[in-house]
Amino acid sequence: MNALWYVSRATGLAALVLFTAVVILGALSSARLASPRWPRFAVAALHRNLSLVTLAFLILHIATAIIDTYAGLQWISVVVPFVSAYHPVSLGVGAIAFDLLGAVLVSSLLRPRISARIWKAIHWAAYLSWPAAVVHGFEIGGADSRLTWVRVLVAACVLAAAAAVVWRATVRHPDTEARRGTLGGL
Repeated sequence: MNALWYVSRATGLAALVLFTAVVILGALSSARLASPRWPRFAVAALHRNLSLVTLAFLILHIATAIIDTYAGLQWISVVVPFVSAYHPVSLGVGAIAFDLLGAVLVSSLLRPRISARIWKAIHWAAYLSWPAAVVHGFEIGGADSRLTWVRVLVAACVLAAAAAVVWRATVRHPDTEARRGTLGGL
């Protein structure tokens, strides 16, 4: 095994942990969670900045997987699902996760130029991208996926993200309720 193989797997796991934190912070931020020590702008800024760090780890994960000649991956398999000869389903699901995350990123960059309704609808793709990333990592992980510490890490990520999403679905904030009346549910 060469260093690229280890870097690819390590950055993939790190990206999953970071992405989980981003999903949790997104749920907290969208519910308008705040405290005197963590005002809403701080939660939103942490969410945004951690998203960028996650993206950096994801790009490093993808680049090292492609540069490593073991699997013979091509750049096209990063964005076009199910075209890879190497684990086509697992890489296809990963490509879908990446494409959805890319849509969230582009819509966030364009947020001042697009309506809040469109931005929010696209941003919901993160809730699809995250489980696709989990499936990608677990399915393609091979022997790594059978390691106890990896299973515990993935289970912790799943439980934490699920708890945050369930909490977000049940919490109500007066501002959110008022906006739902004016935005037609979005």
